[in-house]
Amino acid sequence: MDKNILKEILLEQKELLQSKEQGVERTELRTVQRYIKVPHVVVISGLRRSGKSTLLLQIMEAYFDNNVYYCNFEDERLTDFTSKDFNMLYETFLELFGENKVFFFDEIQNIKGWEVFVRRMYDAGNKIFVTGSNASMLSKEIGTRLTGRYVPIELYPFSFHEYLLFNKVEVDDKSLLLTKKRATLKRYFNSYLDKGGIPEYLKYEERDTLSTLYKDIIYRDIVSRYEVRDIRALRELSVYLLSNTGTLISYNRLKDMLGLGSSHTVKNFIEYLENTYLINTLPMFSYSVRKQIKNPRKTYAIDIGLLKIASVHFTENKGRFLENLVLIELRRRQKEVYYYKTENGLEVDFVIKEGAKISDVIQVTQGLSNKATKEREINSLLGALKELKNKEGIILTENDEDEFIVDNKAIKVVPIYKWLLS
Repeated sequence: MDKNILKEILLEQKELLQSKEQGVERTELRTVQRYIKVPHVVVISGLRRSGKSTLLLQIMEAYFDNNVYYCNFEDERLTDFTSKDFNMLYETFLELFGENKVFFFDEIQNIKGWEVFVRRMYDAGNKIFVTGSNASMLSKEIGTRLTGRYVPIELYPFSFHEYLLFNKVEVDDKSLLLTKKRATLKRYFNSYLDKGGIPEYLKYEERDTLSTLYKDIIYRDIVSRYEVRDIRALRELSVYLLSNTGTLISYNRLKDMLGLGSSHTVKNFIEYLENTYLINTLPMFSYSVRKQIKNPRKTYAIDIGLLKIASVHFTENKGRFLENLVLIELRRRQKEVYYYKTENGLEVDFVIKEGAKISDVIQVTQGLSNKATKEREINSLLGALKELKNKEGIILTENDEDEFIVDNKAIKVVPIYKWLLS
């Protein structure tokens, strides 16, 4: 790596970063505050274009007055940068900006062996923030050198609350009580359900933004990084999973559908898609670990906008989109989530495990105005509540709101837009 080119890159990157808009203050900024004074490396991971660089800028300005070292390894001019160049990078930082004890590294997983340098800087008493868009590569590399010396933070696309802030809609405790405010919130919720939460797309509303993001994930983050040969099968699998969000998957059936020789290949492809945060997989809850492993998983998209741009939907399945939205919010809230199937085969969308207990049992449906739908959703929820020995459950809907008791079990019906803001 040529040192003069490196100097040029670092100066340009810092100038470019400082010229960026700070945008909507991310909820994770408050999470980061807890870790400013502790020595641990802060590892921020998440989907491409979900706002990791903007969050770094917000951290710099909020806690370090921009007095930091910064390098974005996504820059194509750093293609030839290797782990051997890290020492030169440190020297260049010192020459350009003087001595500093705070490092910010964007998309660092692009450099093989990065964790050795980060560990050395950590041991020297420096504070380090790194971002990455591949969960597996980050965790694997961190595990070799930084076990017990880092704190992970996952960044998702905008939450509904952040979406409202982006649209300059103020929300307070009275918002849900006033008719006009509720109407505004519902209108923006429908817009959020349509567009999703990718910041760049929301800013410009160019659908090519989402198409390009999806292609980058498939080709740059998976095909190139994992040296995938059967690109057709990978692409068809991703479209199928996004088109069938919230449904059970069978490795063997997918293998046959894609014309692959091994279900192990399907399993690997799904793991790659999950590592890049494009999809989330959800296991079935059971007190038996063997049953959990044996039973099929469900898959969900990381973002509704991406789901719609990359999937094939002949009819708008709003119920599935609402279910997907709830799952991503539960992940954002760092909940341990499962789906559940009762002994007589009734399915419940989500159960939340806290410690050894199930804290919440949640069913998601578009509405309860249809009598058959209402009976089905209540019966499924009741079956799970009885087997899991929980006293109350939640049904999340588009608009319905109610509370009632059935078979000594309390059931709350809550509009999803209200639940998202709770």
